[in-house]
Amino acid sequence: GIENPVFEPPSPDLGRQRQVPPSGAGASVPAVAAAVVVAESEEGPCGWGRCAPKALQLCNNPEGYLAAYSLLAIFQGIVVNGLINISISTIEKRYELNSSLTGLISASYDIAFCVLSLFVSFFGERGHKPRWLAFSAFMLGLGSLIFSLPHFSSGKYQYGPKLEDTCQISGPSSANFTCNASTKSSLPNYLYVFILGQLLLGVGGTPLYTLGTAFIDDSVPKHKSSLYIGIGYAMSLLGPAIGYVLGGQLLNIYIDIHMSERQDTTYLKINQDDPRWLGAWWIAFLACFFAVWLLIIPFSCFPKHLPGTAKIQAEKISETHNDGSEAFVETKNIGKSFKDFPVALLILLKNPVLMSLIIASSSEALVATGFATFLPKFIENQFGKTSSSSATLGGLVLIPAAALGQIISGILVSKCKMDCKSIIKFMIGTCSVALLLNTVFLFAKCGNEPFAGVSETYNGTGMLYNLTAPCNANCRCLRSMYYPVCGRDEVQYFSPCFAGCASHAFNNVKKMYYNCSCVGKPKRQNGSEDFLYEAVPGKCPTHCKFLPLFLTTFFFAVVFTFMAVTPTTVAILRCVPDKQRSFALGVQSVFLRLLGTIPGPILFGVAIDNSCTLWDTNECKTRGACWLYDNERMAYLLMGISATCKIITIIFVVTAVCLYKPPPATAALSQKDSEMVSAVH
Repeated sequence: GIENPVFEPPSPDLGRQRQVPPSGAGASVPAVAAAVVVAESEEGPCGWGRCAPKALQLCNNPEGYLAAYSLLAIFQGIVVNGLINISISTIEKRYELNSSLTGLISASYDIAFCVLSLFVSFFGERGHKPRWLAFSAFMLGLGSLIFSLPHFSSGKYQYGPKLEDTCQISGPSSANFTCNASTKSSLPNYLYVFILGQLLLGVGGTPLYTLGTAFIDDSVPKHKSSLYIGIGYAMSLLGPAIGYVLGGQLLNIYIDIHMSERQDTTYLKINQDDPRWLGAWWIAFLACFFAVWLLIIPFSCFPKHLPGTAKIQAEKISETHNDGSEAFVETKNIGKSFKDFPVALLILLKNPVLMSLIIASSSEALVATGFATFLPKFIENQFGKTSSSSATLGGLVLIPAAALGQIISGILVSKCKMDCKSIIKFMIGTCSVALLLNTVFLFAKCGNEPFAGVSETYNGTGMLYNLTAPCNANCRCLRSMYYPVCGRDEVQYFSPCFAGCASHAFNNVKKMYYNCSCVGKPKRQNGSEDFLYEAVPGKCPTHCKFLPLFLTTFFFAVVFTFMAVTPTTVAILRCVPDKQRSFALGVQSVFLRLLGTIPGPILFGVAIDNSCTLWDTNECKTRGACWLYDNERMAYLLMGISATCKIITIIFVVTAVCLYKPPPATAALSQKDSEMVSAVH
């Protein structure tokens, strides 16, 4: 019975049922007993050595582990995908960094993840996975702490003199508009501290989505695996939402909080409407540091395998792609030493089903990360919304839709008890529907509103694509100060200065500009509205009414896109040898970042920049950000990228279905065998 290939006694990881020759069928009961007895030595109680309180045993099950896993995933999302994204513009201003350098900060997480993912998933497969997650919590907390340290060593924020936004024909504020090289500052050196923090966060995030996910698959029956993984992934999406809300609220507090507490007179000279205002970005990182380190406690008390793992593994039937790799891994006992690393990697790279699924998921990740980064910008420019409301609308669409898609797919795969091939076919359907829904970009796009100096002249004076006209030539306006205003003539102006506005006042807390030499007469001459102003802050209201249609259709497009995420993970875990499940997720993580999450925002950014019609050019003739886009061109470019990636995804998923070879029919445990397993337990 010991020689029966149904079970591999040394580790419960190898307990998944294999192909059983007819002659071995009668010997399976002793093998079950042997496997269970050996496995029970690694299915210890929840605790620390001899200290195993009875109360902790209530959490010594898949549900308890899933709760701890979800909390860690939430906090990882809060820090990495929430707080850092919302704080990056504040960090740029505070530490005098340009966008390319802050882009390096953002990429540092993925760089660390790519470098370590293969090694962590390879060596952690046979290790104590919950303790790896305790290490993950330690590094995530440490990374959060390091990321907040520059605030405490960089001194008090010096925000400089206020710049006037109105037309200043003479006076001291108009004297400093020449190109001057700024004095050398030490603040940009803090870039390396931020990169170090991100690298540590990348180290901490690596075990979470490789070993942590594989441990869930180890501990639950096959038909429940997709449900548990779907819940874990859905919980991870709450992190960015919480991070954006928490970080956004904290940015309403002045960066040096001790000044606001003392009601410092210097502090009272600046408020949130001032472009020099910087919020307290660092508080949330400190809070997450303490919270994440508390999660070290539950992960350190879980045993190497949860009770019942051996029985669950014994009842699972192998669905590994039948290319001979599983027999080779079993025979050569691949994965015990570092010398096996190249061979183990080559086995996975030669698995056509696995690589097809990985490329398909990478293509989907490219689109997902691109829209996660630039959907607020798309909404802001297409539908004339403010930056804050665009970010809110984008978050309300992306995060609930992504979570809903993963939970729905997890439930469907679990309830229908889909096998590997059925799961891949299910992915074809969801990706096809998502492709059709992405056509919303073609019919829910908007044209551009009139913009003085870009799409039309200043009441017949000046030239197109030139913000300066006779009506504002003497104002010496700064092109680096983009502060759009809407004139009573329903034309948008670059700033109050370029509109020729000489004064402003507050009417019911709302700022209004007067004596604007460039603003024409109201277009609605016979309207009932009595114009008490010549210009007001903000963009002109758009006449486009497609926003509800766009948000609704795009919501369902995101739902169907993310309905393929959990099934992809489950299919990857099924189509590779048992000993290589964590390693397969590590390989997927590397490709996901190299082909998806890293180039995704870059590709979308290039496409959006390609639709720019008005660039920021400062007094030194250096091109900066884009102020105005061609809306129709932007919509077509984003639609083109999204549709191309969706088609690539469908092609490779279809390829995976065609190439997948299920193993020969395996002998299931008889009722007598199952009773024997229960008796041994």
